[in-house]
Amino acid sequence: MTTKIRPYLFYDVALALCSRCLRKVEAKVVFQDGCVYMDKRCPEHGKERVLLADDIEYYKKCREVFLKPPEQPLHNQTPVRYGCPYDCGLCPDHEQHSCLALIEVTDQCNLRCPICYADSGPDRPGFRSLEQIEGMMDALVRSEGEPDVVQLSGGEPTIHPDFFAILDAARARPIKHLMVNTNGLRIAEDREFARRLGTYRQGFEIYLQFDSFKREALMELRGADLRRIRAKALEHLNEFDVSTTLVVTLKKGLNDDEVGEIVRFALEQPCVRGVTFQPVQAAGRLEAFDPATDRLTLTEVRRAIYEQSGVFRAEDVIPVPCHPDCLAMAYALKIGGQAIPLTGMIDPQVLIDGARNTIVFEQEPELRGKLFQAFSTNHSPESGAASLRELLCCLPSVQVPDSFGYANVFRILIVQFMDAYSMDVRSVKKSCIHIVHPDGRLIPFDTYNLFYREGREQAWEDARPADPWAGRKKVGLPILAAGAAQ
Repeated sequence: MTTKIRPYLFYDVALALCSRCLRKVEAKVVFQDGCVYMDKRCPEHGKERVLLADDIEYYKKCREVFLKPPEQPLHNQTPVRYGCPYDCGLCPDHEQHSCLALIEVTDQCNLRCPICYADSGPDRPGFRSLEQIEGMMDALVRSEGEPDVVQLSGGEPTIHPDFFAILDAARARPIKHLMVNTNGLRIAEDREFARRLGTYRQGFEIYLQFDSFKREALMELRGADLRRIRAKALEHLNEFDVSTTLVVTLKKGLNDDEVGEIVRFALEQPCVRGVTFQPVQAAGRLEAFDPATDRLTLTEVRRAIYEQSGVFRAEDVIPVPCHPDCLAMAYALKIGGQAIPLTGMIDPQVLIDGARNTIVFEQEPELRGKLFQAFSTNHSPESGAASLRELLCCLPSVQVPDSFGYANVFRILIVQFMDAYSMDVRSVKKSCIHIVHPDGRLIPFDTYNLFYREGREQAWEDARPADPWAGRKKVGLPILAAGAAQ
């Protein structure tokens, strides 16, 4: 007799989406050849395999170790009607409040990037009014009370005619940390504009697009050679000490070999507090995307950080407990252009397993809380510095200088947004990066671009689940009487 054995290890069942019709379909998560795959089947469009990770052990730690109790918003905006991901708003079934919220102030942009998820460009219509933007801010405040991190985005927010009035409106509300997502053109070309940005300083940061040192990669990602622009923008941001994060969109085989070089470059810039790496999301203008060959996963980016940078080790880049499937982070002390990884100072087993050591955070709730607090995206960099100081003070072998503060915090963040290929209902329920819809709903970034941007809700109406019992005769099951034989 021949025993039939499947070529993979079955791990879990998932609720996924058909990447073509966006209907909810059943899937299974399997381990095969050192990788994690999601196998799904749509009754209409057939089978599909999607690469989720190329590191099985890291994936399992995200699912089984790096967890924290869900933190809820103060108010939900939409009821549960059709089930996730068709009720975004946030609905009561969502498991995470807004650690970071984006407010898009315009669809206009002074670039037309081929990979733009928002389909922005110079030909798009005008700007949202200050009144409407303030309404979006107020909706966020109602939901969060004191929003942790708000990013002004677009389009290109710096070209909005009321840009500084928008900054002032945000400052007038209880927002802990404000960021501006920008391609850097105006900062590079207008020194006075950069100087004025420097006057906001406290609780303010520039989220600067910085994808590559290579012309070819920039042309493919942004449609323009922006090397001179990025250099001039950083010159102005350094001059006026405007806290900055470099944001790198990564595409497999195009610029993923530059990860280490960008980290080392960032450490040399006085104004730069960290780097965020974002693998390309299959949305917007991205075309001819093959999930079997073109997906760049979080685990691949994580490996590039510690293999290429010469700064971090594998154990320094860990899952973020808010949403461990899609976020990973490393903190370091930045002193004199050098980085000392924080997690490198602690036995990695303490961070990951709570293993045998003098500091066992599994058995010390206060220290464990500080560790999870330090690695949460709902921190502004300044509050993150305070948490790191508290954490380091728990380690007898570490000397914390009195001058330790915001400028000494250097963080690496990997953000992998889900798309139609990788969407997993279990995971999207934990999404903590949300876009504020103009009508006041808070919608996860992952689902916003698939379902809720600019009238798409009507276009995918057929994907909403129908009542399976509609038009059918309902047949009741026999009820066994108490004590009846079974």
